[in-house]
Amino acid sequence: MDPVIDVQDLSKSFGGRPAVERLRLQVPRGAVYALLGDNGAGKTTTLRMLTGLLPPDSGRALVLGRDCWRHAVALRHQVGYVPERPRFYDWMTVAEVGWFAAGFHRPGYLERFGEVVGRFELDPGKRLQHLSKGQYAKVGLALALASDPEVLLLDEPTSGLDLLVRREFLDHMATLAEEGRTILLSSHQIAEVERVASHAAFLSHGRLLLAGTLAELRQRLVRLSLRYQGTPPEPDGLGTVLERNGTGPFWQATLLDPDRSAVAALRAAAGVSDVEEAPLGLEEAYCALLARKEQRP
Repeated sequence: MDPVIDVQDLSKSFGGRPAVERLRLQVPRGAVYALLGDNGAGKTTTLRMLTGLLPPDSGRALVLGRDCWRHAVALRHQVGYVPERPRFYDWMTVAEVGWFAAGFHRPGYLERFGEVVGRFELDPGKRLQHLSKGQYAKVGLALALASDPEVLLLDEPTSGLDLLVRREFLDHMATLAEEGRTILLSSHQIAEVERVASHAAFLSHGRLLLAGTLAELRQRLVRLSLRYQGTPPEPDGLGTVLERNGTGPFWQATLLDPDRSAVAALRAAAGVSDVEEAPLGLEEAYCALLARKEQRP
């Protein structure tokens, strides 16, 4: 794989407190890569380093083969960025903010901005201060797309939006990926992002818990449930046990990287019946990974 975004051992601290610790990520071309985690997980700090707005304390981050900090100016013509809370000159109209931004970009920016504004059904003559949250978010995305970037970095792009607007916004992400763009977006709205993401990485307190394609994660994270008679089976040896629960004759365990031969032996064990295995959704996976992390001494 020739990654479009290549992060190796990236670290950043503020006031002696680590925000990102030895992060490793590889984002392939055309991916919709979801960086998932609660507030304070390190998502925004990671994106700000990838945009060249923050220098890393250590490690390396490359976008399109260039160092994000040393080549930040050149990359701004190839990378679009939308912060969590974009702020513009709200007295401007939609058309005027595009004209203003065009002064910082190469020829063709304003024409592309107009095309995206039309696609998003925005009124060019409407002042930004009179837009809804969803329309305001679309202006931010239109400004990022007008530079015709190969890579889009989006920080909580659906935060504060209504449900239907969030769904529409995420559908735009899938369309952009189909056009060949690579998208890295951060979010704590994990269940919704699952609809459009091709890859996901889980962060907690600046550390990577797990990353992979959605297909890989569904293979690696499963919930095993069964009924038993007599002594309940021990989950040890079935894989890494993230959670275990159940009541009465019902037994359930959440496993990371299940041992297939051990699971097959459990199915054939005396007194065991109704064995079912199901992949975890991204939200369930994050909760299970986080619960195990917090249980560690």
